Amino acid sequence: MRDTTRQTKGVKVDVRTIDDQPMNAKAATLPVGSALRIAPAFVAQATLDSPPVTITVMAKYIAAEGRYITQSVTADAARDDVEVNSRLMRTLPIGRVVQAAAPSCIALTLQGPEAVGAEWFSVAELTTTEGRIIPEWIAKDAAARGQTELRMDIVEILYGTAALAGEPPTKLIQDELAVPHRTASDWISKARAAGRLEGMTSNVGRKANG
Repeated sequence: MRDTTRQTKGVKVDVRTIDDQPMNAKAATLPVGSALRIAPAFVAQATLDSPPVTITVMAKYIAAEGRYITQSVTADAARDDVEVNSRLMRTLPIGRVVQAAAPSCIALTLQGPEAVGAEWFSVAELTTTEGRIIPEWIAKDAAARGQTELRMDIVEILYGTAALAGEPPTKLIQDELAVPHRTASDWISKARAAGRLEGMTSNVGRKANG
């Protein structure tokens, strides 16, 4: 059985489905855009050192928001001298837990979503395997002149991966495709105009092109 634990930005999370099964690409049953599938909801648990508590976050994909939205948070003290109160709850890194969990809940295939027998992987699996979401050779092809359709596919995948997790899509596209901010923003605008980013919205550090 695949380990569902993931660590991002100092937060180590165990990600499961809402019926308490290990999260994997098969649980990503909801199509978003034309290239992604996502788990409709997830439960993520993280044990923190400071404050010393274990928090459990349940989040759902809300189409009107275009991303995962936190629906409930519980906290359990890890020591007897820790009091769970309103002040402590305000310090919990809920957003970072959602960001760390979301890549396990987003699936894609590098063969094209309509390919017969296409193998789907979670973004977390691809990141762990390759150290990046899109393999470097595909990223180079996508950034090459004239590769409009492939570029649209890759921009959709990267934008969706970031937006659904509440992270900045433009920065992820910059990093993965090795292009300037202006170029990444332009490609996002073109993808949105082509209807490729439906169901995905980013409000993180949002500029005019999202």
